[in-house]
Amino acid sequence: MAPPGTGTLVNTLAIGMGSVIGWRVGCHLPRGTTETLLQTLGSLVVVLGIQMALTLSSAAQSVIVLVALVLGAVLGEWINLEAACERLGQALEKQVSRWLGPSPITQAFVSTSILFVVGPMTLLGSIQDGLGDPSLLLVKAALDGIATVAFTASLGWGTLFSAVPVFLVQGGVALLARQLQPLLRPEMLAALEATGGILVLGIGINLLGLARLRVGNLLPALLIVELLVGWFPIWELNF
Repeated sequence: MAPPGTGTLVNTLAIGMGSVIGWRVGCHLPRGTTETLLQTLGSLVVVLGIQMALTLSSAAQSVIVLVALVLGAVLGEWINLEAACERLGQALEKQVSRWLGPSPITQAFVSTSILFVVGPMTLLGSIQDGLGDPSLLLVKAALDGIATVAFTASLGWGTLFSAVPVFLVQGGVALLARQLQPLLRPEMLAALEATGGILVLGIGINLLGLARLRVGNLLPALLIVELLVGWFPIWELNF
């Protein structure tokens, strides 16, 4: 049994290492190559989002996710989470660009932060990590590290800062692992994956430049869908 938090620490370091490698690689790539790489990543993220969302298997599940997204959008727009993330990205850019060089980091920071945090692997892996089993987060660390290399090469060093929300979210869940174990019910993980898939799809659309979706303002939907599924036993209804 590994010390609690081992998987979170490795995941954070993998993102940091991937960012350094991707930054060095990106410095030597022609602009056309980085644009093609970004389009490829955007397409892959769209496919991933669709795959996650397709876990929905009934009208009842679709309605629950829709309600969560609508309520999450209203709450997120009221709080304006997207603007807060952008301000944070701009502040980081102002402070760090003197050492790493100029690079617009807001899109990189927001997109990769949401992508690496959203999804059932984060919740399930972090709870297991808090209970002494880091195996799932070690797999996630490898996936995130590889993805970070590609994202940094195309978007710049802003992806480095996605390690901070990953560390805070996964570390916080690991610390509360025993209290959060009820969230590992299959229907709650499925609801989280389907709702997260919609957010991931939005990130892919943004990366491809097809639209400008404020995905950050949809983040409350992840909490809301868990509350809906936890309080109302209708996820398994067949209609």
